[in-house]
Amino acid sequence: MLFPKKVKFRKWHTDRKNMENAKPDTRGITLAYGSFGLKAETAGRIRSNQLEAARKAMARQMTKTGKSWIRIFPDRPYTAKPAEVGMGKGKGDPQGFCSEIRPGRVIFELDGMDEATAREALRKAGTKLPVRTKFISRA
Repeated sequence: MLFPKKVKFRKWHTDRKNMENAKPDTRGITLAYGSFGLKAETAGRIRSNQLEAARKAMARQMTKTGKSWIRIFPDRPYTAKPAEVGMGKGKGDPQGFCSEIRPGRVIFELDGMDEATAREALRKAGTKLPVRTKFISRA
């Protein structure tokens, strides 16, 4: 799983953004490396284990052909309190890292394979993510 080597602050403030009405992203919205990509249509947070599950599903479908790129990195720590713990008594302990996604962001890119294989690999990767996605290509 992806996570930063070190962080300056263990816990971040919770954003007060309304994720449903998030503005479209302005960075990372076009294909930079590959011919095919998976683009987010909704906003959300992708945890590092969800990203890894999507990458594994994509790699299994690609077999040994082609190359893939991950265009996002989970550098935002998220916290959680244990089950059945009452309110108060401070913020929960860090549980892992996530990446905040806004609509329009390219998450994965593929190259070196035909469109049908790439479409199926990215479709399977998209089912593992908590955001709605769509397939894009250079053509």
